[in-house]
Amino acid sequence: MTSHFDDRETRAPEVREQQTFAALSGLLSRSLKRLPVLDAWLGHPDPASLVDRSALATLPVLRKPDLMQMQEANPPFGGLADPDALKGNRVFMSPGPVWEPQGLGVDPWASARALFAAGFRSGDLVHNSLAYHMTPGGFILDEGARALGCLVFPAGVGNTEAQVDAALRLKPSGFTGTPDYLKTILEKADELGHDLSSIKRALVSGGALFPSLRQYYSERGVSVLQSYATADLGVIAYESADANGAPHPGMIVNEDIIVEIVRPGTNDPVPEGEVGELVVTTLNPGYPLVRFGTGDLSAILPGLSPCGRTGPRIQGWMGRADQRTKIKGMFVDPKQVAEILKAHPEIARARLVVSRSNDADVMTLMVEPAAGATPVVKDIEATLTAIAKLRGTVEIAAPSSLPNDGKVIADERDYTA
Repeated sequence: MTSHFDDRETRAPEVREQQTFAALSGLLSRSLKRLPVLDAWLGHPDPASLVDRSALATLPVLRKPDLMQMQEANPPFGGLADPDALKGNRVFMSPGPVWEPQGLGVDPWASARALFAAGFRSGDLVHNSLAYHMTPGGFILDEGARALGCLVFPAGVGNTEAQVDAALRLKPSGFTGTPDYLKTILEKADELGHDLSSIKRALVSGGALFPSLRQYYSERGVSVLQSYATADLGVIAYESADANGAPHPGMIVNEDIIVEIVRPGTNDPVPEGEVGELVVTTLNPGYPLVRFGTGDLSAILPGLSPCGRTGPRIQGWMGRADQRTKIKGMFVDPKQVAEILKAHPEIARARLVVSRSNDADVMTLMVEPAAGATPVVKDIEATLTAIAKLRGTVEIAAPSSLPNDGKVIADERDYTA
């Protein structure tokens, strides 16, 4: 029996496009009457006129700072969520803070298609190690896996030995989590002399799947594909693979969303193939985000995927259009670095450097002392952990040694290695 989440559809791209815009027009004709804040933000558009990408491009891009201001003025969702549609549902918090409502119905974040493309099927037992605490990460893939008919172990994050013990007993065939953490679990199992070879496939998200890490998993007999998802939007795009498990180029855009690439800092779409900021419009009746700027860089790929799916493809995650950076699956914002400086007047300047070591993200805060001051490294590290919610190290730099290039966060990870 073929699952309806197997979206290897045969719709021609132009038909798909027409149907998606017709659905958007219908959705907004209802939603704008119920959500006056959204209507005002978009400039009171005529929903019937939003029939193609040119018309959509006349609307403003909603970026994270705009959303945060709206939510602060009108908590929790800034007037952008339909209150009636969200009754009996969940609310989540992401760093910022930004508040996100759970979508409606089965598979509300649309992750089931990504899981199906990665080889997950009804009856599989899935070890899900994404966080279930405050953020929607764990729920995003949990809901999709259960919609497919999988049995899910909600492992969450941390306590690696307990996770290894659970996997040893349950013998899951699939894993979901961040790209790095499966390696952590497998290495801990090796250290303890345990066999976790039952895990044959994985869908990872929340960070970059580096080629060297994918090769490590392949050598251990685990086929790993990645999905690109955000807390606000759910799964935006996902990988598919050939018969041998090798990923096809690019990532397939999920159903019921419209993806644009715009010139960073503007509302203007760029030509196909050009790198720019990824902007997404959803068809979520409970939380209809229109032209939501992710802050991530990507590009539209020409042509169709070799797997036969007819949806458009993006290159995948190619870095940040701003300096807000994802580290170990969590975003760190320049504003958080500013909070550290405010807490430590003995620091004159600081620069957060992100690198890789042993297939894991490494976060180092470089600080220049203020005149006559002697910063205490362990105190600053404690503040870094408290504010960023991630562990990192602090290094003292010589006065005036940090580059004067305006960068607060420097991502030095090599995405080709």
